[in-house]
Amino acid sequence: MSRTQITSELFSPVLVHEYLTLSANKFPDKPALLFNSEIYSYKKLDELTDNLAFSLIGLGVKRHDRVIIFGDNSAEVVIALYAVLKTGASFVLLNGSLKAPKLHFIIKDSSPSVIIADIKNSEVVRSTLEKIKSVPEVIWFGDTSDNNTESKNKWRDLITDTDVNQKITLESRKRSVIDYDLSTLIYTSGSTGEPKGVMSSHNNMISAARSIISYIKNTPDDIVLTVLPLSFDYGLYQVIMCFMYGGTIVLERSMLFPLELIKKIESKKVTGFPIVPTLLVMLLKMETLKNYDLSSLRYISNTGAALPVEHIKAFRKLFHTVQIFSMFGLTECKRIAYLPPEDIDRKPGSVGKAMPNCEVFIVNENREFVKPNEIGELVVRGTNVMRGYWNSQDLSEKVYKDGWFHREKLLYTGDFFYQDEEGYLYFVGRKDDMIKTKGERVSPKELENILCSADGISEAAVIGVPDEILGQAIKAFIVKTPGSIITEKDVLRYCSRNVEIFMIPKYVVFIESLPKSPNGKIDKKILKQME
Repeated sequence: MSRTQITSELFSPVLVHEYLTLSANKFPDKPALLFNSEIYSYKKLDELTDNLAFSLIGLGVKRHDRVIIFGDNSAEVVIALYAVLKTGASFVLLNGSLKAPKLHFIIKDSSPSVIIADIKNSEVVRSTLEKIKSVPEVIWFGDTSDNNTESKNKWRDLITDTDVNQKITLESRKRSVIDYDLSTLIYTSGSTGEPKGVMSSHNNMISAARSIISYIKNTPDDIVLTVLPLSFDYGLYQVIMCFMYGGTIVLERSMLFPLELIKKIESKKVTGFPIVPTLLVMLLKMETLKNYDLSSLRYISNTGAALPVEHIKAFRKLFHTVQIFSMFGLTECKRIAYLPPEDIDRKPGSVGKAMPNCEVFIVNENREFVKPNEIGELVVRGTNVMRGYWNSQDLSEKVYKDGWFHREKLLYTGDFFYQDEEGYLYFVGRKDDMIKTKGERVSPKELENILCSADGISEAAVIGVPDEILGQAIKAFIVKTPGSIITEKDVLRYCSRNVEIFMIPKYVVFIESLPKSPNGKIDKKILKQME
């Protein structure tokens, strides 16, 4: 073995974007990304991200800055996030359905130096920036021909070739980045009502991705179809992982048309298909599913919520050779556990055991280990665990506590679990009232605040109720103001204008008064007992 070969074996990349460049060197002409009719080779993708990275530096983006990327799944979003990383900044990826109130909070909280946004979101961005004192630079992508938004920063110009001197400047910036630097802030709903910015370093992301790759056994031959939003951590990790092992990612925007996804699996010979339970239910309801050739499909992976046993059985009947990887995770540590395909029939209600290079404990209120089959709080130890919450030291200290070894920090998840005698984990419930719907985490407090801002609503309480398709459906209890004539349609219309689609209640119940505990808090236990 040559010295070069030994060096490459010993020293793997330590930064997320270095893996894109490594794969570009290994597989320059191989398709890295397919989106709509566009095909991006690894070489082309690496070059485009280099060009945009230098343009961002020219706009003043510095190491340790934040850059917001606002839009639905697209090739431009992928190019943007890798370009941001190459500048030494961290990206803040936001779903295209985000409404102005939350965008306003995130801009003020993260203080981005640049916003890269889909032109489709121009109205939301413009109206939000009107309320911001220090307005960041804005780069628009998408079809600007029918939009009156003016910008000196043209996407096509910013991704054009750079000259030699510019490349030298960019390479110097890349060399300054270390794996302890933040790579991303992922904003997730919080129990206080305001989104929390989960801080992840390059090392956090690479550690989690390597672990997932190792148990799914991904190779450069894998072609992965993902429709999960890139703003959702598991959707993002499909791209991160694929570029690490040199596979091909087929990026889609919407799960509303499952037939089109099935056709894509067949035509592109897809081998991997990450899903959430909602999508699996939609697929199983398709009577024509069995008519398609899905023989290329090697595995599906699930996260967001446990797959119901009956859905697993139904899928296995149709596709008995496809491996099913059921997983559990949190944004704060990406994934925690997985259930190997060979155990899914033997332990169908379990989320499995800790993933490689990750350790879990279940403790009681005194931080003492519990016995098998005793319920306690799940605690996570590993390099996949976040660095904390952005601009929220107090909240970070509540969940990110001193460990037992070497002054380390452990993540207290707020989730109740138990382990059986073999060490398999079983999810019992959340410590707080967070709702998981369509694979997304929804803060009842956040939605309640929005509802209470509507004319005609005095009080509101939101709970999650079991739902076959959604996992949990959102049920809103509303107390009208005196004389109010607000209707269910009015409530739903108001929500559609102010929150993301997945946060819109499925059920709206008008009630004379909300049940309260002696200390004045809304008693949601009583609400959950009401039909």
